[in-house]
Amino acid sequence: MNVLAVGGSGFIGTALCEELRDRGHDVTALSRSPSDSAVPEGVETAVGDVTAYDSIASAFEGMDCVVNLVALSPLFKPSGGDEQHFEVHLGGTENVVEAAGEHGVGRIVQMSALGADPHGETAYIKSKGQAEIGVRNADTEHVVIRPSIVFGEGGEFVSFTETLTTPVVTGLPGGGTTRFQPIWVGDLAGMLADAVEDDAYSDATYELAGPEVLSLADVTKLVARSNGRSVSIVPIPMALVTAGLSLVDPIPGAPMGSDQARSLKMDNTTDENDIEAFGVAPRELRTLESYLGLSTPGESNSPTG
Repeated sequence: MNVLAVGGSGFIGTALCEELRDRGHDVTALSRSPSDSAVPEGVETAVGDVTAYDSIASAFEGMDCVVNLVALSPLFKPSGGDEQHFEVHLGGTENVVEAAGEHGVGRIVQMSALGADPHGETAYIKSKGQAEIGVRNADTEHVVIRPSIVFGEGGEFVSFTETLTTPVVTGLPGGGTTRFQPIWVGDLAGMLADAVEDDAYSDATYELAGPEVLSLADVTKLVARSNGRSVSIVPIPMALVTAGLSLVDPIPGAPMGSDQARSLKMDNTTDENDIEAFGVAPRELRTLESYLGLSTPGESNSPTG
């Protein structure tokens, strides 16, 4: 197949491009500033910005499938403010859908997010939910993938946790009770590739998550252990966090704001993990502990205190 990975030079895109290439597909990575060093060997590159339709349209010519991976971070405030989530996630997706229809692309695989909701509480979740509507309403066959937080080499989940952590004692919003179900990028890439190849996944939505539910406090302790340290958690009331981040919202360059405060109030876990639809059992997935070198694959050493 000829596959266009929109955002293919990013964290998840690089892993997916490599997976698709290894499966024998002809893959092109489209991004604003791709370079040969940013994509796996054998993957073609194309230049375009999803918020500018004319810059991306020609890359869709001759493609059998397009995977839309372009996304801003849910963990950090975008440089353009919360409105940028709608420009990229909603406007960008609308351009991808239009270009796919114009060039007769057979399938769109849309990377969404766990909890995506057109009426959600954060700009990230709301814009992702509204983008899903556009994909489902398109004439093109589609697959919507909603992953939990993704970790791996080049990802920001571990570095985000390190940003929150101070030596010995760390204050976490709400004591770090927000729950995540992190999934390794290598496992996710395999399932995304299946969604590209197999008609059985057409016109459906799948929520994908890792094998364990971990609180932010759990993750903080795991990351500290991987760096040879221990840490004690001190709760910071969510009301105080919300008020503090609201104050820094107008400050250019501030890494977090009120939208991120709201996101830390919401768990990022599945009610029903759809990985088994892809022939994968939880025990086969890589844990965060294993990735951090704290356990061998298949073992769990989740912190208990």
